[in-house]
This record gives sequence, C-alpha cells and structure tokens, in this order.
Amino acid sequence: MEIIWYGHSCFRLAERSLATTIIDPFDGLAFGDSPLSLKGDIVTISHNKPGHNRRDAVKEAAYTINGPGEYEMGGVFITGIQTSDNNRQDDSNILFLYTYNGINIVHLGALNRVPSQSEVEDLGPIHILLIPISGESTLDAARAAEVVNLFDPNIVIPMHYVQPKPPESNDLLNRFLKQMGAVDVLQPQPSLKVNSVQSLSEDTRVVVLEQQPGER
Repeated sequence: MEIIWYGHSCFRLAERSLATTIIDPFDGLAFGDSPLSLKGDIVTISHNKPGHNRRDAVKEAAYTINGPGEYEMGGVFITGIQTSDNNRQDDSNILFLYTYNGINIVHLGALNRVPSQSEVEDLGPIHILLIPISGESTLDAARAAEVVNLFDPNIVIPMHYVQPKPPESNDLLNRFLKQMGAVDVLQPQPSLKVNSVQSLSEDTRVVVLEQQPGER
C-alpha cells in the first residue's frame, strides 16, 4: 500500500484492487495554499473545520464517513472512534483506524489529549500512526512523543504542521524528532510504500513525508 501526504492532516491511502481513501481534505484557500483536487473512493473527516472537512475537494468519492462506527467498503475496513466528550460538533474529533490487507493505520485527527492505556489497547496492534505535532489545538511535540510510546507503532508519520522549504528548517518538526530521539531521519520521502506487515521493522521508525501538490 502507499501513503501520500498533501499537507495539514490530509492523506491518500491506496492499494491495488482496494478502495482509495482520502483523509481530511482541507480548504486550501483558507491556508494560503492551492485548492485541493483529488480522486478517491472514500472520504473520512475527523472533525468539522475547514482544515479537515472540504468534501468537494475529492472527486468521484462514493462514500463519506464523518462519525464513529465500523465500516467496510471496497475491501477496506474502517473504524471511527470519538475522542472528545464535548457535544459541540466543531470541537468533536474522530480517530480513524484503517485496515488495508492486514496493515493497520491510525489517523488521530486533531487529537489534543493523551489517550488512556485501555483506549489504545482496544484498537489492537497499530502498524502506522499518523500524528499531529503542531500544538495548535492538537498535541505538541512532547505529548505527541508520549502518545507514540503508548501506541508503539512500527512507523510514525508526523502531520498537522506547515512544511517550509527547506523542510529541515521546520522548528515544529525538529522539536518532535528530538523528542523521539530520531536525529538520523533521512530527507522527506514523496510517499511511504509498505508491502506487508512482515516487511515492517519491529522498532518504531519516524518517516517524514514531503507535502505533495493537491491535484491528482
């Protein structure tokens, strides 16, 4: 399977013969960026804010998931879990678990608290964790590192931050890498490709993705 990052919290999960999922498409104009124009079969929305809910930026998608529950579409299994007790729609956040051919990917949305041990254990083994690090209404670098330790994924991908050029000048990213002890992280990759669970290293590895253009 392949994971591509379009900036903020927006990703594309794709695997041959399975449905393609677009996560948290955002309003590019609201962030001084180009408008998104993506293709996918499924859209998931973690919460109802312009940085996450621009459904019309995804063409041809047959399904939209924006609430808790269990779903199976196009060979992809998706579980949505509400992580906030606040009843205000604009403040609620949905954590999504996606399973592609046995590979479990968790997208934390705009999570702003450290989950309990039982909440993490209920999800089962997590192979890839997509985690916010900005500290702006989400986890900051220190708490993000704490959450990574709780989930104990094989791969962690930071998100919800602006990637300047050159990307290594990003203070938020560098702060998170320092918290993770990941001082030897290589240059950002255009995408992450994973063949199988068996191909993953047992030790947690930080992968930094390069923001891709929002047209596909």
